[in-house]
Amino acid sequence: MLNFIRQTFACLLLLWLPASQAADSGWLQSPQNDHAKIRLRADTSKGDETRVLLTVELEKGWKTYWRSPGEGGIAPTIVWQGNPPPVATWFWPTPQRFDVAGISTQGYHDKVALPMVLKGAARQLAGTLTLSTCSNVCVLTDYPFTLDLSSPSNPQFNHDFAQAMGQVPIASGLVDSIRAGYHNGELQISAERTAGWQQPELFFDTLAGADLGKPSVKRDGERMQARIPVSDGWGDAAPDLRGKQLRLVVSDGGLAQETTLTIGGPLNLPADSGFPLWQAVLMALAGGFILNLMPCVLPVLGMKLGSILQVEQRDRRSVRWQFLASSSGIVVSFMVLALLMTLLRLSNQALGWGIQFQNPWFIGFMVLVTLLFSANLFGLFHLQLSSSLNTRLATHNGRGLSGHFWQGAFATLLATPCSAPFLGTAVAFALAASLPVLWAMFVALGIGMSLPWLLIAAWPALALRLPRPGRWMNSMRLVLGLLMLVSSLWLLSLMTNHIGTKPTLIVGAILLVGLLLALWKQRGGRTAGIAAASVLLVGGLALLISSLTADQWRKPLHDNIAWQPLSEQAITQALAQHKRVFVDVTADWCVTCKANKFNVLLRDDVQKALSADDVVALRGDWSRPSAEISAFLLRRGSVAVPFNQIYGPGTPDGEVLSPLLTREAVLKALSAAKGNEQ
Repeated sequence: MLNFIRQTFACLLLLWLPASQAADSGWLQSPQNDHAKIRLRADTSKGDETRVLLTVELEKGWKTYWRSPGEGGIAPTIVWQGNPPPVATWFWPTPQRFDVAGISTQGYHDKVALPMVLKGAARQLAGTLTLSTCSNVCVLTDYPFTLDLSSPSNPQFNHDFAQAMGQVPIASGLVDSIRAGYHNGELQISAERTAGWQQPELFFDTLAGADLGKPSVKRDGERMQARIPVSDGWGDAAPDLRGKQLRLVVSDGGLAQETTLTIGGPLNLPADSGFPLWQAVLMALAGGFILNLMPCVLPVLGMKLGSILQVEQRDRRSVRWQFLASSSGIVVSFMVLALLMTLLRLSNQALGWGIQFQNPWFIGFMVLVTLLFSANLFGLFHLQLSSSLNTRLATHNGRGLSGHFWQGAFATLLATPCSAPFLGTAVAFALAASLPVLWAMFVALGIGMSLPWLLIAAWPALALRLPRPGRWMNSMRLVLGLLMLVSSLWLLSLMTNHIGTKPTLIVGAILLVGLLLALWKQRGGRTAGIAAASVLLVGGLALLISSLTADQWRKPLHDNIAWQPLSEQAITQALAQHKRVFVDVTADWCVTCKANKFNVLLRDDVQKALSADDVVALRGDWSRPSAEISAFLLRRGSVAVPFNQIYGPGTPDGEVLSPLLTREAVLKALSAAKGNEQ
């Protein structure tokens, strides 16, 4: 009996002694934010340490943030009072990932308990908690609080604190090995786990000067691989992360481990595209083949047929070798593009299809080459490289194969500003793959583009059935020359983004005058005069016809859409307002973009749909290098333009449209984006 009394007295004494007491703020709620309430409790039973537990309860649909919020948001913070203020060590439970409109954030929803340990706390704790809570809108709320450590204890504290610490990632035990690498705006993670992976997730601490997007995770037995797009929040190029320290949390099956890694070079992970390699190769073959139907390549195909027609004596063997030479030029050119992409990757530069047309020197080179080809077709002179190389740029009278090789190479150069179905997916797969796969994919693209040429090489009779040469050939050469001249002038127009409109017009006038002078020297003043008069006549007729028919074409081809600059923030803001978003990433050098604009985007019904009050139209111009647009495309697994995507309440993750737009597809996607609100 005496022992029982002593034990009871000891328990009561422990409950009374201030040294073992806990303070409780009770549930606090701000009048400016009725979507969240917080509670702080503290315990002093651990000697010189004070344990504090912050509990946050959120309404359904609301969230708050982890210590590293991700691409948006603010982590909870406490400003402690005191002189000096206590030093707090926060412990963060494993977060969750929230992805909206391409923005990836890390945090908590419903309810979360954040434990912390304080050093140097006084008998009374006071401070202000700043908490960011978000749904469709974000609210930043301050919660002043005071904790009296001499107040009556809370017997539940130890249990709740231990339970909260149980949600904090462990230091080891989940992952057997893990590595991190970086290349070309992409962070790579490779991890091994003997027990295998179920549903692995990754969460990252902030890296200075870099934004880390949503990981693309692929698991294969004991191995887990992840790719994370890296961008710069200020629109500059993504920083080189090699050599930097990365702190991250890996979770799987209810377990989580926190680790710190040194980021190395590329890990050469296999491409993660959602489909196997053989399907990607088929896409590359199809995309390369469709390039032959693009207007970029048609003038070169005309030149190829014209070179066959010029040969007086045609036979199967010569035709076969000519088209095989052209096919070789195409494949070799795609290998050169693969080399260019390899060098850009190794130097951590932006990758993309047709990005060489962002360079004014390359455009100038293409203007010169197309102009020389045009002059060659007009019969002014024949193009020839140095005799030491013993190659010729264009075939004359069927002699030699080098000209056919360069025709194929030239066709490839003209094809690069065009995007076609399957092409963008295949190129994105290639640029995200290891270097051997990248080269294999570009070779497949070259073979796909050369398929029509290989078809004639396999059955030369197709070319031999063409009409025999005659006077009509002169007219055909003139038509082909005009087509090539139009291509040259179109390329020249791309220089307006780099040197301005007036200098571009002056250069164009000089080139045309030079061409007329060469024609006068070669064919005489009468021919040059007729050519000049023809150009003026055709130009005048075009202006007359356009003015007479203006009422029929001006209205449907006038852009009434209030385009706004493209940004992730604009998408997020529009979705928060329950609006639909139409994204258009284009470039002046993109022929497919021009076709989409005139055939779809400028039509009355599409203009009306995109001008609706609940539609926000965003446009990004990739005519010149833009790190922000490159990062935007990379987050969505794209490396080519045109790129069109539609967001809305019904499609919050965005629906990517085909590179070749149709009015029906655009209108249908816009309607689906309304969701239940339509």
